[in-house]
Amino acid sequence: MENTLSKPILEIVIPVYNEEHTIEHAVRRLNAYLDEWVPYSAIITVADNASTDSTLDVAERLSRELERVDVLHLDQKGRGRALKQAWTESRAEVAVYMDVDLSTDLRALLPLVAPLISGHSDLAIGTRLSRHSKVVRGPKREFISRSYNAILKSTLAVSFSDAQCGFKAIRTDVARTLLPMVEDNNWFFDTEMLVIGSRAGLRIHEVPVDWVDDPDSRVDIAATAMEDLRGIARLAKGFSKGSIRLEDLSYAVAHRTAHEREAMPEVRSGLLGQILRFGIIGAASTLAYMVLYWALRMGMSAQVANFLALLITAVLNTAANRRFTFGVKGGQGALKHHLGGLAAFGLGLALTSGSLFLLKALHAEAHKGLELFVLVVANLVATLIRFLTLRLLMNRDSRHVDEHVAHPDEDSEDRRLGASLDREEAGQAR
Repeated sequence: MENTLSKPILEIVIPVYNEEHTIEHAVRRLNAYLDEWVPYSAIITVADNASTDSTLDVAERLSRELERVDVLHLDQKGRGRALKQAWTESRAEVAVYMDVDLSTDLRALLPLVAPLISGHSDLAIGTRLSRHSKVVRGPKREFISRSYNAILKSTLAVSFSDAQCGFKAIRTDVARTLLPMVEDNNWFFDTEMLVIGSRAGLRIHEVPVDWVDDPDSRVDIAATAMEDLRGIARLAKGFSKGSIRLEDLSYAVAHRTAHEREAMPEVRSGLLGQILRFGIIGAASTLAYMVLYWALRMGMSAQVANFLALLITAVLNTAANRRFTFGVKGGQGALKHHLGGLAAFGLGLALTSGSLFLLKALHAEAHKGLELFVLVVANLVATLIRFLTLRLLMNRDSRHVDEHVAHPDEDSEDRRLGASLDREEAGQAR
């Protein structure tokens, strides 16, 4: 049953095989957590790996009862196979993987996905090996985990710390390029994905997690260890012989849609993220305004000091919000954005100047400190107007950018085709 959310921010995938006794508790617990603590639209996908018990029936019943639950059924076993299909077909912006036992504390979910939603990172992993992690598991598993990651570091020179933690996330635009390069469909899938991604220059974000070992885990440790060692050997051989081609992935990373990088349409963390960043920049601007006003007031009238301090901070505020609040880089639309910011500045000037006139009319001998207080209050109102003005401008540009990306001009298409042919010819020459 397909979920009614057409474009969620998050899709959380739980691969399962014969988990009829655990799946319902896990899904309901996760669903309740998302309702209470996660500010992003999210769906849960139960990826059934050819279960032979009633796992699929339970999952389909949950999808009928809970609005955000979907079911994906595969006729073949393989956790990696399930994640590869679910992630590459995902309609969300960020895809997440969790083990069905929910061993990882769910409070790590937002720190895991935040840098992917913002566009700062490409992949994110939970790590049980950080000194900030709190882990409850036996010495045998602890030794195996640390030994495995030590082998990875010594043989493949990886920088990430914990390849096996069942708590990961990926941007789906990255997944569609990266995952077809991953051969393994079982337990080595995670490691292979991370190693290839790391070699190609993807940004991998790590989050320390609180983790409690599941005593009912049915993972065959010996068989999985042998599979992992064979996978490491295969990757080492592939990298040494050059048979693992990273060019296309590296090219995609370096040239990810120019409009995505240079003119982010809507900041991916949505309105909440915009308000938070705008508030931080606004606080810094207000502080700068206060310092400038106080300094300028020493040698000029209140109105002139207010005008200059407000003008300077308005220009800096618009520049900072373009870059950090709305994610706009480069010069595209800069003039229009600054003009909009100056229009908001004009309204802010009217508010603050009017406040000064009113204060002087009511209290001719008002102290400079009282002047400053009245101006700060007026500036707060002006700041709200500035936010709404800039957001309207950025969102209009985002729609224009989306249309341009959806219908690029022929010259741009020719340049991309030429670049692709050049890369193919270079590969044939090698």
